[in-house]
Amino acid sequence: MANNEDIFKKIISHAKEYGFVFPSSEIYDGLSAVYDYGQYGVELKNNIKNYWWRAMVQYHENIVGIDSAIFMHPTIWKASGHVDAFSDPMIDNKDSKKRYRADVLVEDYAAKIEDKINKEVEKAAKRFGESFDEAQFRATNQRVVEYQAKITDALARLNKNLTDNDLAAVKQLIEELEIVCPVSGTKNWTEVRQFNLMFNTQMGSLSEDTNTIYLRPETAQGIFVNFLNVLKTGRMKVPFGIAQIGKAFRNEIVARQFIFRMREFEQMEMQFFVRPGTELDWFEKWKAERLAWHHSLGLGPENYRFHPHDKLAHYANAACDIEFKFPFGFKELEGIHSRTDFDLSAHQQYSGKKLQYFDPELNESYVPYVIETSIGLDRTFLAILSNAYTEEKLEDGSERVVLRIPPVLAPIKAAILPLIKKDGLPEKAREIMDSLKFDYQCQYDEKDAIGRRYRRQDAIGTPYCITVDHQTLEDNTVTIRERDSMLQERVNIDAVSEIIRKKIAVKL
Repeated sequence: MANNEDIFKKIISHAKEYGFVFPSSEIYDGLSAVYDYGQYGVELKNNIKNYWWRAMVQYHENIVGIDSAIFMHPTIWKASGHVDAFSDPMIDNKDSKKRYRADVLVEDYAAKIEDKINKEVEKAAKRFGESFDEAQFRATNQRVVEYQAKITDALARLNKNLTDNDLAAVKQLIEELEIVCPVSGTKNWTEVRQFNLMFNTQMGSLSEDTNTIYLRPETAQGIFVNFLNVLKTGRMKVPFGIAQIGKAFRNEIVARQFIFRMREFEQMEMQFFVRPGTELDWFEKWKAERLAWHHSLGLGPENYRFHPHDKLAHYANAACDIEFKFPFGFKELEGIHSRTDFDLSAHQQYSGKKLQYFDPELNESYVPYVIETSIGLDRTFLAILSNAYTEEKLEDGSERVVLRIPPVLAPIKAAILPLIKKDGLPEKAREIMDSLKFDYQCQYDEKDAIGRRYRRQDAIGTPYCITVDHQTLEDNTVTIRERDSMLQERVNIDAVSEIIRKKIAVKL
């Protein structure tokens, strides 16, 4: 566990040092849980957006995109349930004065026990070698079975207490589990109370005319209130989807783990409208399709898993998460929910406008049911960065840090490097740069020895380095170096663009 924590700290440090992520307002000592994306971070982020958009909108004839406003009519959030129910259970430690989400304290307790189980499994695997049966070991080893029973019991009680809104029972559970404050080490807790997560502000030029409005806590409602507009102008036919990428804001009780949980974040969502009664079939289809999209990134199928929801949101009749194995454990990356007709029906009730679809096959009108896929862009960014970060010891005894970012997402696709800064090499390198930059994000670099420049490009995840030397002037060839293998090949300049194109081809 400590090793993973050390790696995560290195990833955070690397992200800042190499221009991926900066603490926001840093010259003013920063702002808690708010981050800025640097020059390479914004490129990676945009590439993730484009990759998702292509898969979701461009490759589906029945899915279209919109970009709705952050500010919306305040009644929208009343209809959606956010005003009354969008809250988390909060608890304070009286000694450290630190504030926590009560449910996360219990979940962290369960995660620590899960770590103990994994250590038992690892020890047994080493002891028994190839004959080791992990499933049987987990089912029969007394210590592991006891650990698992503790996890199951704690989470089941937590879910029941939250479902019943029994906050006193949540505190009792925390006390029975003897959970201590990570800072003070004491069990001196306040009562648990609910904390609404929405930011609000005032709209209006005169104080007496102002109205309270909210920064949207999710992007989904902007899709629902535009259902009729898209249905009519796009001549859509059920089943169809509406996709959106946009910022959302939540006043998190405890925002932590770098960009994993922030107060300002970005979502990539798609709401898929279906005929009532077919929603669970579509739910399963979208589960499979979304997992396939994640696998296409090449981060390893073993790093993903489904996590069905034990406690369903008020709008859902089925829900699960796609979790990713971050350095701090498996955590939610994307949520897939069958939202029933809750949202459209609620907005129909509050707005007084009919939000229905006339189905020519059934010759009747109905409020469609909705399947939602909602993925955190910042979390996807962190998953890719965490998976890509690699420390390597080379054959010559030296070390390098390389980001093995999927080439299609890499911020810089190719670096153009003249071997030296004279003899016409920079001019030739500039010619190559000019020929490639209209098709690919490239970088020209002539400072320092060629080895140092290779290391810089490795550290930002550039798939190819193209070196221009004296032979280039003689036969129009360059040395192209591949990031992961570090293998170098002599190729004609005319072949470079096609090599890059094949490397970054989308493999959905």
